[in-house]
Amino acid sequence: MSAISRPPGYRWDADLDLDHARAVAVEAAETAGAMLRGRALGELGVAAKGSAGDLATVLDTAAEEIIRERIRVSFPDHRIRGEEGGASGPASRWEWLIDPLDGTNNIAIGMPNYVVGVALCSDRQPTVGVVHDPVAGRTWSALRGGGMHGPRGGHAARARAKGRDHSLTIAWTQGYQVGRHNIAARALKYVLDAAALRILPLWAPLASWSMLARDDIDGFIGYCAEEVDLPAGYLLAVEAGVTVLTLDGGHFDGRIGQAARRRSFVAARPGHVDTLLSIVKTAAALEPELPDIRVPGLT
Repeated sequence: MSAISRPPGYRWDADLDLDHARAVAVEAAETAGAMLRGRALGELGVAAKGSAGDLATVLDTAAEEIIRERIRVSFPDHRIRGEEGGASGPASRWEWLIDPLDGTNNIAIGMPNYVVGVALCSDRQPTVGVVHDPVAGRTWSALRGGGMHGPRGGHAARARAKGRDHSLTIAWTQGYQVGRHNIAARALKYVLDAAALRILPLWAPLASWSMLARDDIDGFIGYCAEEVDLPAGYLLAVEAGVTVLTLDGGHFDGRIGQAARRRSFVAARPGHVDTLLSIVKTAAALEPELPDIRVPGLT
């Protein structure tokens, strides 16, 4: 792993069995995933969550409670923060983050592209990360400094360098609070559309992180990304050898608790980092030239 991918000052903790923590997270995610897979074609009870386009279903809440319960039993002194239920438990240096159904907007329209994400942070640093794909029945997990593990056990293949190829497949994510008229986000997407062979706006960032970690895609750009699903995906990627940088090419601080603007990133396969940074630089130069597009009937 490149040194720039490792947050500074990280220390191992002797007071917690991280392999056990990962096993608990894997079992919880897979149990929730089995429930989701069995109920995804039934009544979802879709409801708007806020005014920024996010959705919630009865499945989100049910999956989160499954995961919370298993974590509570094994780690009663840890803090737990979920996408649906907020934070609970005592103040602790250990905090679990749960995205019980990453891709709710997809499942709401019948598109089976969703995953379950669980992360454990120590002093705000991502330490354990798990992403489970209920549709494919596959799970990826990582421990900081321990590499990424694939669905068949053992260490997953690390990122491999490729020859320079301009026909890139790049995933995109943005936070729900990024409005449709945000000029920086619009410029990034405009340049991405011109530069990449294929853009994947999956609205399931954990799925994108796991694809990048598996070497299925070449890069990932995030603008003011949501926090709850960031640590698990970020940890998978860096433990698979992916480089994650800020939009200006600096060190990306993967700790939770960062402001939204600090959750903007480029993450790339070896050999593609410079191309992604060039996309960002070109987009920044283009911002002043973009028109303010307003479509009647849309705000």
